[in-house]
Formats: sequence, structure tokens, C-alpha cells
Amino acid sequence: MRNLFTGLVVSTAAGLAVGAAGALDVPPRRAGLWEMKMVFEGRNVPPDVSHHCVDAETDKLMSAFGNASTRDMCSKMDTQKVGDTYVVDSVCKMGPSTNTTHSVITGDFNSAYTVKLLSVTSGGPNLPGARPDGKSEMTVEARFTGACTADQKPGDIIMSNGVKMNVRDLQKVQTLAPKP
Repeated sequence: MRNLFTGLVVSTAAGLAVGAAGALDVPPRRAGLWEMKMVFEGRNVPPDVSHHCVDAETDKLMSAFGNASTRDMCSKMDTQKVGDTYVVDSVCKMGPSTNTTHSVITGDFNSAYTVKLLSVTSGGPNLPGARPDGKSEMTVEARFTGACTADQKPGDIIMSNGVKMNVRDLQKVQTLAPKP
């Protein structure tokens, strides 16, 4: 359950960073299979690796899911393009916690890109394994690996624990979830 939860949170965070930058016309990812490796700095947890099968439609849906899931929670979502780099700064309230995040996105979205996130959480309980000061650093390394496998369809996300879900199903869950 922890891997599924962590994977969902991290995938949403990475999607949110890329999705928020989407307002500035971040190029869509190349259609096919993307490996997403998420590394938490300073934590004794192994990297989390997931595989995302995307086409133009589901790539937009993944970005939209990240944006929609935080739209009402974020009081700030600023994005700047600096050369070929996107910088996203956000402040989001999640229950009793406030999360302030600075993300830097580099790469070409055709073969590889990197998202570096630095976040500080204040208020509310600490998550298991989190630093006591509320700081968290994560790097997402995404790389294109080729065509999706025969048992995948666009929108499929295969988590490191083998659980497969589709972004369309996540949208259905989000629609059914009660609003805060």
C-alpha cells in the first residue's frame, strides 16, 4: 500500500510540475513508453520506478489530472520559462499541512527530462520517514524507452510494485471523490 500511495503522490507531483508548466506550452512528451525514476534525497528509501505509456491525448490527461487534483488546494502556482528550463513555484494546503514547492524542469520531452523538486511542509503530522524539518527533495528522471508493450494501452501507469492503473481510471476516482 505504501508503494502505491507513494507512487501516486510522486506521479501526481511530477505531473503537477509538468502540468503547471503546460500553461507555458511545454512540449508534449513523445508518444510511447516513459520510465519515471523518482529519487528522494536524504531518505533511506530505494528509488521508485514507474512506467508510463502515453500518446498525445493521455499525456494531456496526465497533466490535467495533476492540475485538477490541486486546483482548489493551491493559493499559488507560478510558472516561468527561463531559456529551455521551466520553474514552478507553488503553495498548496493539504488538510492541516501547507506545502511550499520549488520545481525546476529541464530536458527536451522527446528523449529525457528531469524534474527537481524542493518542498517544505509545515503544520500537520510528519509523514513516516520524512525529515523533522519538513523539507523534502526529490528528483524525477524521465526517459523515453521506446514503444509501449503489447499489454499496455495509452494512459497506463505501471508502478514499481507491479500495480497497473490508467489515467482515465484516476480521473473517474477524482470525479467520485467528495470535495473538501
